[in-house]
Amino acid sequence: MRSVTRKQFLHSCLYSMQALVVGSVIPFLPEDVIASNYRQALHWKKIDAQTVQCNLCPNQCMLTNGTRGLCKVRQCMDGKLYSLVYGRIAAYHIDPIEKKPLYHFLPGNDALSVATAGCNFSCKFCQNWQLSQSQPEELDSQYITPVQLVKQAKEHKTPVIAFTYNEPSIQYEYIYDTVQVAKKNNISCVIISNGYLNKHASEMLYPLLNAIKIDFKAYSQKFYSEICGGNLSPVLSNIELAKKKNVWLELVNLVIPTLNDNPDDIRAMARFIKTHCDSTTPLHFTRFYPIYKLKNIPPTPVSTLERCREIALAEGLKYVYIGNVPGHSANNTYCHNCGKPVIERSGFYTTTNKLKSGKCPYCNTAIPGIWTL
Repeated sequence: MRSVTRKQFLHSCLYSMQALVVGSVIPFLPEDVIASNYRQALHWKKIDAQTVQCNLCPNQCMLTNGTRGLCKVRQCMDGKLYSLVYGRIAAYHIDPIEKKPLYHFLPGNDALSVATAGCNFSCKFCQNWQLSQSQPEELDSQYITPVQLVKQAKEHKTPVIAFTYNEPSIQYEYIYDTVQVAKKNNISCVIISNGYLNKHASEMLYPLLNAIKIDFKAYSQKFYSEICGGNLSPVLSNIELAKKKNVWLELVNLVIPTLNDNPDDIRAMARFIKTHCDSTTPLHFTRFYPIYKLKNIPPTPVSTLERCREIALAEGLKYVYIGNVPGHSANNTYCHNCGKPVIERSGFYTTTNKLKSGKCPYCNTAIPGIWTL
C-alpha cells in the first residue's frame, strides 16, 4: 500500500466529505500524482483561498476546492484550477478528413483524431454522448504527451491531428501545447468544436490552428438554451473571430425535425454567414438520426435538407452541402462560377479531385480552401 503524508490524508478526507455534499469531486489524488497527470489550467482567476472562477468558456463556473465545472474535467484543488484531461486520451482513431466534415481542407487525407471525456454543452442529440457526458475516470484512457501525439501522427503518415468527438476546447491546454510541437513538424491541427469559448481564449488559440469546424446548431437562442445547455451569442462571436483570424472555417448544421428546421431560421443563419464570414464559407446541412435523449424524433427527411440547401443558396452562399445522405449529389463540390463538379465524394471519402493548383479545371476560377500540404 502506498504511504501518504498527513497533509495528503487530510486532503483525502476533505474531498470525500465534499463528495457527499456536491457529488462532483474526483477520487483522492496525492500531490505528486496531480503534478504528473494533471496540468494547471489556463484562463481562470482566484476568488479566495479556496475558490476560483473558470474563464475558459461562457459557463464561467465558480468552483470551490474539490468541485468541477459543468464540463466535468476542470477542477479546483488547493485554490487552483486544474485540467483533469491533459493528455488523457479516451478515443483515438484515424479518419478521413471529410468525416469531420472538412471538405475544403486537404481533401483525400487522413486525420489522427483524438478526444477526451467531457463537454461544456449537454446536447440532447449528441452522437458521442458516451464521451462528452462522462467523467474522465469513467472512461478507459491512455496518457499521450503532445510530443508523442505528433510522433504518432508522423508514424501513421497522417498530416493532420484533429481534436474531435467531444468538445475539444475543454482540453485547451493540451491542444495549445500540441500545436506548438506540430508546427515544428509540419503537422496541421484542427478542432471540431461547438464554438463555445470566451473571447480571450479563442483569440489565443484560433490563430494557431490550421482549420476549425464549428457546429452552428441553430439560429435560435431557444434551441441553444433548451436543447444544448448554452447560448447562441458566444458561438456567433467565435464564428466571426475564426474568419477574422484567417483560419480555415467550415460550419455544420445538424437539421433536427421540428426543433431547428424552421425556414426563417435557416434563412437568418445563411444571411449571418454571408454577412459576417463570406459567401464562400462552406455550410453543411447534415441529417439527424434518433439518438441519446432525442430517440422520439424521426430521421430528417432528405427533402428538408434539400430545402435548407436551396434557402442557403438563394441567400447567396456558394458552397452548401448535404451530409449523412450517402450518394446525394450535394455531397460533391461544384465550382461557384461554372457549376461543374470539381470534387466528387462517396460517403466520407474523396473519389475524384479535379482541381488544378486550387482552381477549377474548366473555367480556371480559384476555389476557396486549403488544398495542398
